[in-house]
Amino acid sequence: MQKPLRIAIPIHSLEPGGVERVALGLATCWSAAGHDVTVVLGRRGGTDLCSAPRLAYWSIPTQLSTRRWQTPWMVHCLYSFLVEQRPDVVFFPGNTYAIVAAAMKVLLGQHTPAMVLKVSNALHRQDMSPPLRLGYGTWLRVQGHLFDSIVALSEPMRREARDLMLAEPRQVSVIANPVLTRERLSRLLTIERRPPSAWGMRYLAAGRLVPQKDFAMLLRAFAAAARAEDRLTIAGDGPERPRLETLAWELGIAGQVDFRGHVASIDPHLAEADALVLSSQYEGLPGVVVEALAAGLPVLATDCCVSMTSLVENERTGIVVEPGCVNAFAAGLRALRTLCPDPARARATAAIYEVESAADRYIDLMSEVLRRRDRDRRQDLALGALAHRGSMRRFQ
Repeated sequence: MQKPLRIAIPIHSLEPGGVERVALGLATCWSAAGHDVTVVLGRRGGTDLCSAPRLAYWSIPTQLSTRRWQTPWMVHCLYSFLVEQRPDVVFFPGNTYAIVAAAMKVLLGQHTPAMVLKVSNALHRQDMSPPLRLGYGTWLRVQGHLFDSIVALSEPMRREARDLMLAEPRQVSVIANPVLTRERLSRLLTIERRPPSAWGMRYLAAGRLVPQKDFAMLLRAFAAAARAEDRLTIAGDGPERPRLETLAWELGIAGQVDFRGHVASIDPHLAEADALVLSSQYEGLPGVVVEALAAGLPVLATDCCVSMTSLVENERTGIVVEPGCVNAFAAGLRALRTLCPDPARARATAAIYEVESAADRYIDLMSEVLRRRDRDRRQDLALGALAHRGSMRRFQ
């Protein structure tokens, strides 16, 4: 067994979110393996508080709401924790936490613990305007110098990270996105798939109702393609829900679209659906697609990340279309009706994304990062000693 590590994981809250769920899943495995894991929370509230895994949580009590300024508050919380506890490694579970890591580097300097970043979202952002992409590119190159290790979720994403972040080859590793525990994977693999009705498809979409997910485009495509018996279930909640519900009424499909809100588990919906649809503008490697493949569902997805075409095989496990195009997505919805998917191949793809295997690989990676930092520190001390002896000789 590896030497036990002291690991800190900053997350804003226990509210639903793919990045946070993956972080808590890894933390649970690391803690069970004997490592000292602390989740540093920006705020303690959230709808998932009661169902959160039994882990060590650390936060700074406050009577004020920090939701509107959660990043500065997260910087304050993590800095306070690092000064007090001095862990070996800080694991940043997604790109959105990179600004927090940069603040730690500024505040702690050479005393900053080893920092590992999991890339959770696309780095190549066509949805941004050219000036924003230019600034974002500069920020990515800063991150390439910021982290001891950067974890990509697939080989194409590793190449993207090296190219855009200008990271050294040894900095960037590939570890499949840890979406499914062995227990849950086993349950999803046992779902029996039945051919959809000839009269109507049951489409399922899931995710936070935010602009990135482009549910408005999905609704327009569904309105263009849907037959009278087709149904669309949207599992998830977020600030765009009122606007999307209004749009469904305006498109005349409100009776065919079911906004379920936040669901405790998507698994029953995966069992009931005929296909999963993903309309995002950009993603890292969407966990919901992995979950659908494990359940043997065909997937219609936008080409929203460099990993998508290796995740979903066209005409075998699903269909991939260009992002943001209503006509292309509507054509994909129609094509799903006659697609003959390969559930066994879909499930074999999903099995790669297991939490327990990924957790072990992360520990190996963190241990190697610490050994590398120790070697570099020893070399710097040796070079400093040589330089000091040389200056003493010149003085004599």
